[in-house]
Formats: sequence, C-alpha cells, structure tokens
Amino acid sequence: MNETTERLTRSGRFRKAITDFIEARREAKLKGKEEDADTDAASRYEYGTWLADAARRVGQIQAVTHVLKATHPDARGSSLHVPPHTLPRHPEIGSHVLGNDFAEDVVGNAAALDVFKFLKIEVDGRRLLDWMQTGDVDLRDALHADAATAQEWMKAFSALVRSDGKPGSHEAAKQLYWLAEGSANDDAGYHLLQPMFSSSLAHAVHADIQDARFGEDNKAARQAFRAREAHAVPYRDYRNLVMRKLGGTKPQNISQLNSERGGVNYLLASLPPSWDTGQPQKLLNQTSAMDRLSWFPGVRDTVKQLAEFLLSDPPPTEPTRRHRSALEQELGMQLAIFAVEAQVRFEPGWTRSEHCTLPLHQQVWLDPERVELDPREAPEEAEEDAAFIAAWVAGHWADEVAGDFANWVNARLHAAGLTSVGDAEYQHWARQAIVDATWPVPRQRRAAQGGKA
Repeated sequence: MNETTERLTRSGRFRKAITDFIEARREAKLKGKEEDADTDAASRYEYGTWLADAARRVGQIQAVTHVLKATHPDARGSSLHVPPHTLPRHPEIGSHVLGNDFAEDVVGNAAALDVFKFLKIEVDGRRLLDWMQTGDVDLRDALHADAATAQEWMKAFSALVRSDGKPGSHEAAKQLYWLAEGSANDDAGYHLLQPMFSSSLAHAVHADIQDARFGEDNKAARQAFRAREAHAVPYRDYRNLVMRKLGGTKPQNISQLNSERGGVNYLLASLPPSWDTGQPQKLLNQTSAMDRLSWFPGVRDTVKQLAEFLLSDPPPTEPTRRHRSALEQELGMQLAIFAVEAQVRFEPGWTRSEHCTLPLHQQVWLDPERVELDPREAPEEAEEDAAFIAAWVAGHWADEVAGDFANWVNARLHAAGLTSVGDAEYQHWARQAIVDATWPVPRQRRAAQGGKA
C-alpha cells in the first residue's frame, strides 16, 4: 500500500467516525417523527452543515480542570485549564497526583455540549481534539474538501482548550488573604488568593468512591470480609461521607462533569478514623422513618421557615417563587442526606432486626445494600429477604417514599397553621423528594395519586 492510499484510508476512518456521530445525533433528534416531517431539522445534520455549526458553537464552551461556578453558581470569573502534570509536586494529595490520567471538564452553554462529545470521538487511540491540536493532515482532509475551510474549523475546535488573557475573579468567588511575608500587622505582606475547585480531582474521587460502593470487585471483597473469608484484593470502604449537591436540580449549569455525577460531590470526614458504626437504635421500633426526619439537623428550621413564609401570604412574584423553590429544594436535599447517613453509618442488613418495624419500602430506601447479603436459612426470614429483593428490583419503593415525604410535609405545615394543604400540595411535595441519592444518578420521584396527610 503506497503512502497516498494509506492516507486516504486513514482520512476515511476519520470521516466515517464523524459521519456515524452526526447520524446518531440526527436519529436521536428526529426519533418518533414522521418521515419528511421536519426537513429543516434533518438538513441541519448534513455533514458539512453540522460541522460548520459545531465550529461556530464551540466558542460557547471551554475545556477546564478547575471550575469557578462550583464555588458559587453566580460567579462570573475565569475557570482554568491546568493539566495536573504541570503542577508542583508535594506530599499532600492534590490535583498533581492525577498526572496525565485526568478527566477534562467543560463549562459554558449546556446546549453546545454535543460539540465536546464530538471532539472526544477516538480514532486510532486519540481524540479528534488531540488530532486537531496537532494539525493532523488526514483529519483536515476528512473535515472539508477545501483546505482553508478545514483549517479554520480545526483552529476553532482546538480553541476548546484556552486560557483567558487576563483571568478574572468575581465577588461571588471565595477569596482569602494569605500572609506571604513579613509581620501579620503589615497589610503589604498579604496576598489575596482565590481557591479553585478542582473538578478533575473531584471526578477521580467520585469515581473511586462509586467503585468502592457499587463496583463488582469490591462487592466480592465486601462479601468475603463479612463472611470472614480470604480474598485476593482488599475491601475498601468510605465511612462518614457527606454529599454536597452542586447546581441543585440543574447540575449541568456548573459543568459537564458535575452533570455526569448528578451534582453529587462527596466530602470525606475531616476527623480521625472511627470504625465503631454503632447501632441504628433511633430507626428501630419506628413505624416510619419520617418520625426521625424531624430531628435531622436543619430540617425543623427549614420547615419552620417554609411555613412562616407561606403563612405570610407572599405576593405571586418571581422573588417569591425563587425563595419558596429554594426552601423546597433544601427540604428535598435534606431527605436525601438523611438516607445517605443511614446507609453509610449502619452495617448492611440492619433492617433484618426483629425490632425494625419500618414499612418495606422504607427499609429498601435506607438499607439498599442488604440485597447483596446471602438469604437467611430460616423459612420465614428467607421469605422476608426474598420480598426485600423483589421490592428493590421492582423500584416502586422510591415513589412510596416520596409519598411518605409528601404526607409528612403536609402534616408539618398543617400543624403550623396551614389548614388548606391537601392533594395538590401532596403531589407538589412528592416531586421535591430526592429519594435515591446514593444511586449513580440521583433522580426526583413522583408519588402515586392521593395520599393527603
């Protein structure tokens, strides 16, 4: 095979990969529509038309490693792209430990994220973005027959990774004065620093924690540990975790990686290790876990604020809607954290206790890893374990928990003096409930019809 033929073959591989991507986007966009029903939409997915539009839209997003909006969603300053291997080495854990193996994040217009997915297509073991940054001739030929047009597109796509000429901070960004030299009494010795959230490091930590909790290898190691059996690899466990939700119900507004994590960012316990997980005494001998939710930190105060706000009969304005929505989302998040704490603190299987009188759907919610345990031998206990697994698989438990939450909120508001709450409010509160917060992607659930408090 001569050099020209080889180049044509390689250029063809680039073109096929790009064509397949665009075609997949087109099919997803037009799925379910009648043939020729949307000719204009279909024309937008022609090869050259889509690439030209993508080259225009790529300027709306930016590849970064450190995301400013993770500090505050209203911050309008600069996010940074700092490859971990370029950072100074030091013994403490930081972004530098990632080396060359790190995930790039993207910030900007969420509607242009399909361009980033396009640039991540791999051909011959490298991303299209990497080939474009090196000015690959075969990729240029695959993009457009006109070399000048193709070169212009490659330049536009390569600019996904860029730095602001003059990085800027913002009043919503966290900043601190750091004494760099001299006396603490001398203001001139301080530098004003802005700590940056390393999204790439957070993503690596999240992946490791998820693997420890749900990965098949660690599940096998966990089962061996509980059975007191030897195993080829260590059993990893993260205890006393706290989950911080970034972006609320719109995690994509923070960044692409934050969206992939469903907004979940784990915080490790900042205290010496303590392996005594204790017993879930407060959840035993209870007919509903919602009876304990009232005592969860911050919950009573949030309910009180919501009740007082609604009792004040606020005007139907945008500030009113935003304030009410913030309180409602806070309640939904506290419900999720309540479940996370139970799942992290208590050993899987605690709901098998004869003193656990919670309804089955709440047991599944608070003790999901029980499904990994071997069934018990006694016939009645084995039947209970089978029912537990069946409920977990069916998935209706999440909607039922959302209904319990809605009834609980209605009851609290009714007790506070809001006598008009009923079915409509029940449906509204159920939609606020973030139930399966420890699943890979948290989802809000809708409860079944009815269920007044």
